[in-house]
Amino acid sequence: MFDLSPEEYSAMMLSLKVGLWSVGIILVPGVFTGWLLARKDFMGKSLVDGIIHLPLVLPPVVTGYLLLLMLGRQGMIGKWLYQQFDITLAFSWRGAVLATALMSFPLMVRSIRLSISTIDIKLEQAARSLGASGLNCFFTVTLPLAIPGIISGSILAFARSLGEFGATITFVGNIEDETRTLPLAIYTYIQVPDGAESAQRLLIISVVLALGALLFSGLIERRAAHWLGGK
Repeated sequence: MFDLSPEEYSAMMLSLKVGLWSVGIILVPGVFTGWLLARKDFMGKSLVDGIIHLPLVLPPVVTGYLLLLMLGRQGMIGKWLYQQFDITLAFSWRGAVLATALMSFPLMVRSIRLSISTIDIKLEQAARSLGASGLNCFFTVTLPLAIPGIISGSILAFARSLGEFGATITFVGNIEDETRTLPLAIYTYIQVPDGAESAQRLLIISVVLALGALLFSGLIERRAAHWLGGK
């Protein structure tokens, strides 16, 4: 049942690779954006908040098509990237990373924002009153206390990346060994008469990976809360 074919193994490894890269490139922006939305009031905050969360409410195909219009070989930004740096994102695994990162970014921001919002602001004010700069206060007080939320947000984003389908297939297509992640491979196998067994194998792997990520997230969050003196 679980003797994976080279194509199935490739889809699984590509999903893990895309998911890890996706979390890696949004981690720092996610922490900064979560802190910004939790701690600062500025003109246009509601608009920024809405734009960040737009991928959660837009159909994923729309998000993928927008990416294709902007970053495709003939897109406004994509054409410039290709001409200046010979970089092509559409129909490549790098584009899959970008699409999944965009779709999972709101989940990471929401988790980090919630975590920072629960930190007692008096702790930060006390650090500032003792002479700590704003940057020093962030790295010595806010960031350590927000670690559970950052870990949880990262794992949620990773799990979301594993399941991304609509934006990915629209922006980068369904190319074996290049952009065919687990959801795309399952979709491919259910389209062919003898693909049911392969689709079921990949379905089970997808559920196990996603469930494992969520359980691991909960475990790490509890451990981190314990280390930081929580319940």
